[in-house]
Amino acid sequence: MTEVSRVSANEWDVWRTFTTMRRQLDLALEQQLQRDAGISRPDFEVLLAIFEAPERQLRVRELVEQLGWEKSRVSHQVTRMERRGLVERRECDSDGRGSWVSLTHNGRRAVLGSMRDHATTIRRFFFDVLTPDELATLSDTSHRVLDAIDPPVCRMDDPLPE
Repeated sequence: MTEVSRVSANEWDVWRTFTTMRRQLDLALEQQLQRDAGISRPDFEVLLAIFEAPERQLRVRELVEQLGWEKSRVSHQVTRMERRGLVERRECDSDGRGSWVSLTHNGRRAVLGSMRDHATTIRRFFFDVLTPDELATLSDTSHRVLDAIDPPVCRMDDPLPE
């Protein structure tokens, strides 16, 4: 018996519906950010991470850890955002190999300008269509799946390791 045959037709249907929902939700959120703020979802993720950081700056390695991206992806994304005037990179005084990434005035304006509309869109397409019990179940389910994939090193709501 192969691994594929261990997934029932009903389970495949659930999986396809879930992946389609996730893709379409991501696309709807991406389109909202582009339309309302002129930024991409990766731009928003970087801007928000920096905006929420102490002193509104993060080391590149902290962005890598927080976003769960590869270092090269973070580096390329930050470079593109630097060219557009959303962030600035400067050398870290205490570590010659590291650098800080901080928001520019335009980056701060972009993240602040996008947060309300983005939250409204998330609410409309996600929170408003689920009951409180469904949200609790989804939260529990999401944590269990994440734990099964890899016991968490850190979660988005955990403080970053020093």
